[in-house]
Amino acid sequence: MVWAVLVTGLAGFMAMLDNLVVITALPSIGRHLGGGIEELEWTVSAYTLTFSVLLMLGASAGDRFGRRRLFIAGLTLFTAASAAAAVAPGIDTLIAARAVQGVGAAVVMPLTLTLLTAAVPAKTAGWPWAPGARSTAWRWRPDR
Repeated sequence: MVWAVLVTGLAGFMAMLDNLVVITALPSIGRHLGGGIEELEWTVSAYTLTFSVLLMLGASAGDRFGRRRLFIAGLTLFTAASAAAAVAPGIDTLIAARAVQGVGAAVVMPLTLTLLTAAVPAKTAGWPWAPGARSTAWRWRPDR
């Protein structure tokens, strides 16, 4: 169970952090790879569009072909596309790599939740994992 929490948490964190890092680095990307504001917008939009359009497909494909198998495939695709984006020689290659990253993230993100749900036993599902939280009979209350 601990491995499932760590792996799915790290994968979800990676997919979300990636977009934040790219948005922060846009001025530097523009200086080093060239391109105008339109290309820089596509650097962000290529990831966002493919991610949002394919998110439901990633979830249903996981149900059909196996969640763990597709999670590993999506994570591999995301990682390979991240490496391609890191060594992109130009802005067009970066935009294409970002689109592929979005496909990988669209597969990984919904499967992180389903794999985590399957890995946590039902009797510990409501246990307070967050520090500073305590359980009462029917609701959560933060410690004061």
